[in-house]
Amino acid sequence: MSERRTLLHVFSTFDVGGPQIRFVQLANHFGERYQHLIVAMDGRTGAMTRLLPGLDAELLPVAITKGETLKNLREFRRTLLQLRPDLLVTSNWGAIEWAMADFDRAIPHLHMEDGFGPEEAERQLLRRVWTRRLVLRRSAVMLPSLKLFSLARDVWKLPPRNLLYVPNGVDCARFSTPGDWDFAQGLGIHPGVPIVGAVGGLRVEKNLFRLLDAFRTVSAARPAQLVLVGEGPLLTDLRTAAEARGLSGHVVFTGACPVPERLLPLFSVFALSSDTEQMPLSVLEAMAASRAVAATDVGDIRVMLAEENRPFVVACDPSLLGEAILTLLSDPQKAGAIGRANAARAVAVYDQSHMFGAYRRLFDGDLAPNRD
Repeated sequence: MSERRTLLHVFSTFDVGGPQIRFVQLANHFGERYQHLIVAMDGRTGAMTRLLPGLDAELLPVAITKGETLKNLREFRRTLLQLRPDLLVTSNWGAIEWAMADFDRAIPHLHMEDGFGPEEAERQLLRRVWTRRLVLRRSAVMLPSLKLFSLARDVWKLPPRNLLYVPNGVDCARFSTPGDWDFAQGLGIHPGVPIVGAVGGLRVEKNLFRLLDAFRTVSAARPAQLVLVGEGPLLTDLRTAAEARGLSGHVVFTGACPVPERLLPLFSVFALSSDTEQMPLSVLEAMAASRAVAATDVGDIRVMLAEENRPFVVACDPSLLGEAILTLLSDPQKAGAIGRANAARAVAVYDQSHMFGAYRRLFDGDLAPNRD
């Protein structure tokens, strides 16, 4: 590649979340190889602080009028034709209007679909199915989970030759070091009691109320503490719910943590209670940190984990999740063996080096889909 390529990335939000953290991983790794222009549809840009200094990454101000689709499409089209990036990269449903504005593929287009909000947790919305089917039929579509790949092929009816399965990856070496108790205690986490930990946004689809109910079962049977790492709109509601369940002295809310590798190795069990996921980075990080995982059976969670861990992937029921957590806490040797198996699988299958190679080809245009 003789000249540096310009990539225009469109996110519904550029606050810290799975797709944004993956972008940060990629941009930091590739360094000066690409110029990145970033659009945050809601104006929130918290993930910018995770980018390394000196990267050619610029927030792009674009006039967006809520509820004015045609006006927005004209503005997006004007921006695309004015900037002429080498690649338009849209992220999830919230950026679909940019794909619509690029209707003739004047700009080569890569769409990345990571999953759904609570409105599509249980079923696909027909209007969105048809929009994806029509708008993305001539785009390259990246899917990080096997369930999403099947959905795009069988429900959205996108041409299979245009679908690209690229699993997420993490820096396994980063999470292989011991945790930091001094750091943890500064956040209110105390040694000596088993820790059930969760990492993620405090949002509806994560259903952390289910985890509180599950943890109530755990805490009734043995001493333990629940550590929720992340921030989000449900913080106040979750604090109130913990208090109502008699758990306020046993639940720690740390807020956002840009260095989860300092906490994850301290967890006795990593827990995930979501209604909807596909391939969450938090689970991959927990695997890399040699943690056993108790999780709801959503997305690719079951196939991501080592075989030894799969009996602890359960239906979306707080009692079952609580039993899974309690079983792992009650047998530290078994939990340790499961954690080591997870770490070995993370290194073999999900190390970020595999992901970097795939995205380099995508960003260079080498895997552009065949078009009719």
